[in-house]
Amino acid sequence: MPERLAEMLLDLWTPLIILWITLPPCIYMAPTNQSQVLMSGSPLELNRLGEEQRILNRSKRGWVWNQMFVLEEFSGPEPILVGRLHTDLDPGSKKIKYILSGDGAGTIFQINDVTGDIHAIKRLDREEKAEYTLTAQAVDWETSKPLEPPSEFIIKVQDINDNAPEFLNGPYHATVPEMSILGTSVTNVTATDADDPVYGNSAKLVYSILEGQPYFSIEPETAVIKTALPNMDREAKEEYLVVIQAKDMGGHSGGLSGTTTLTVTLTDVNDNPPKFAQSLYHFSVPEDVVLGTAIGRVKANDQDIGENAQSSYDIIDGDGTALFEITSDAQAQDGIIRLRKPLDFETKKSYTLKVEAANVHIDPRFSGRGPFKDTATVKIVVEDADEPPVFSSPTYLLEVHENAALNSVIGQVTARDPDITSSPIRFSIDRHTDLERQFNINADDGKITLATPLDRELSVWHNITIIATEIRNHSQISRVPVAIKVLDVNDNAPEFASEYEAFLCENGKPGQVIQTVSAMDKDDPKSGHYFLYSLLPEMVNNPNFTIKKNEDNSLSILAKHNGFNRQKQEVYLLPIVISDSGNPPLSSTSTLTIRVCGCSNDGVVQSCNVEAYVLPIGLSMGALIAILACIILLLVIVVLFVTLRRHKNEPLIIKDDEDVRENIIRYDDEGGGEEDTEAFDIATLQNPDGINGFLPHNRRGLLGGISQDAV
Repeated sequence: MPERLAEMLLDLWTPLIILWITLPPCIYMAPTNQSQVLMSGSPLELNRLGEEQRILNRSKRGWVWNQMFVLEEFSGPEPILVGRLHTDLDPGSKKIKYILSGDGAGTIFQINDVTGDIHAIKRLDREEKAEYTLTAQAVDWETSKPLEPPSEFIIKVQDINDNAPEFLNGPYHATVPEMSILGTSVTNVTATDADDPVYGNSAKLVYSILEGQPYFSIEPETAVIKTALPNMDREAKEEYLVVIQAKDMGGHSGGLSGTTTLTVTLTDVNDNPPKFAQSLYHFSVPEDVVLGTAIGRVKANDQDIGENAQSSYDIIDGDGTALFEITSDAQAQDGIIRLRKPLDFETKKSYTLKVEAANVHIDPRFSGRGPFKDTATVKIVVEDADEPPVFSSPTYLLEVHENAALNSVIGQVTARDPDITSSPIRFSIDRHTDLERQFNINADDGKITLATPLDRELSVWHNITIIATEIRNHSQISRVPVAIKVLDVNDNAPEFASEYEAFLCENGKPGQVIQTVSAMDKDDPKSGHYFLYSLLPEMVNNPNFTIKKNEDNSLSILAKHNGFNRQKQEVYLLPIVISDSGNPPLSSTSTLTIRVCGCSNDGVVQSCNVEAYVLPIGLSMGALIAILACIILLLVIVVLFVTLRRHKNEPLIIKDDEDVRENIIRYDDEGGGEEDTEAFDIATLQNPDGINGFLPHNRRGLLGGISQDAV
């Protein structure tokens, strides 16, 4: 304690002693216009005459002081003397009064108005206020008139070492990579000292480490902390606590100090390879396990952390490289072995794999230590399982002609039990795929037969499912899809592609194309359709029309002459025979209806109905009414006559059945039933006058006997 007290007294009085020695006799003198206020230890005798020039010369010599000093934190029994105001106009007659104003005048600083002595009456703190600006003035004691202009001066508070260094941002945290070289910079810390950094050493700081050696060191002046040991290992120790001290007074004895803590964490680098926990792994798996199922896991441990511990796994050797694969689990950091292809206990019962674990992220600084990888052996045993039957093919494609006979064999499926204790197999058809029961299957040998006739034009494909079931274990079943394609045979005759109706102009020209028609066939020959067109043999020399085959498989009907008259005959029927190119070929007869129409000069159809003859001009209205009445009367007579004849069931013109049979031409075509009986009036065939005037009752083409005279 006495030594500490002596040091404090020495620190307190040393600045005062230095100040006392260094102060000049004249502490402060502020120049004025005619005289000056002097702060001096002894009066100066100057004459009023020529004083201004002499004072200017004196100020140039540099002894004029413009500030005073007072020691901070000084406290004593008496106010401390800061300085003295004095003017050369004061002859010592005590007729001059000194006045002080400005910062702290009267509260902090007090002046003796007679002697000019300035005292500090309060304890000062430089850190609170470092300087004070005041104004001094000398006035006549009796008249209070200024003897000098006011003069400004400064009182500075002299610093003492009364503030210890502080670490404002502590405690601190820093990181440095493990295995760093000696002298690697970690961080730097900074302390502050409230004392005056300009005056003395009160704010001159020196840094040192109190705790944390020999791992770290610190620069005394810059406070940069560095590693003091090379290759510190995070896996051995990850965190260090460092205690740092900052001491003022340049670190000398008697200075004040402050401390803080720094926590240094070693960050991980990839300096450790992965290592399998065991060199041999054993797994077993049933042969019927689903593809992609995880069989087992292997793990290689790594002392590093984060991405430095990430490892990738691979199968590098073994007899099961094609059947198994290994993937990396990023979360668990292990390898998952999965099945890639089906296993067969009867073929191979065990496999051996060699797996490798290697670091994903390699640090080149440590690559020379050796390979950052490790290997282990994996043995996989396949267990027997009761497997379902296996078909010889995953799918079957069968073909059958649409005219195939019932119960004929279409094809065959085969299946076997892959187990060692092979079981017999029974076959069946999934009837949900064959609702119409068009096919059957032999339960023992898998032969598929036809149960009902097939028609390609109704359905080309039939898709059924065949089921194979083990006789010893009915739960073991397998299914296979069977696609049956119906092949085409030539069983449909060609016919017109649509219902055609041609129009012929009365003023048409010979050779003019009346209509172009095309044919269609429900069959589908491999080489495509090719149609042959012809007229009936007895109509080849038709005087009215002819036909011409086009390159696009269509047919054009041409007029042989002009001068057609719709008043004479309005409709012509032209039967056309269409044959396909099948083997054997099929043919049918389609009838084209040709209607004679009235046309304009440029060939535009205007009217196709029977029109009345144009009456001669000049007939009276009475004549027209008489003609109309005659027509109505004739119609009534005809209706009554027809009604009476039908009532008696007598034919209108037909004489006997033999006449009808002699005039019917038979064709090998199917008729239209009752509709065909109304297609034309058979009585016309016996009327020699109706050769060119045959009119059907509807527009449908004839499918049966048409006489040559009708066209």
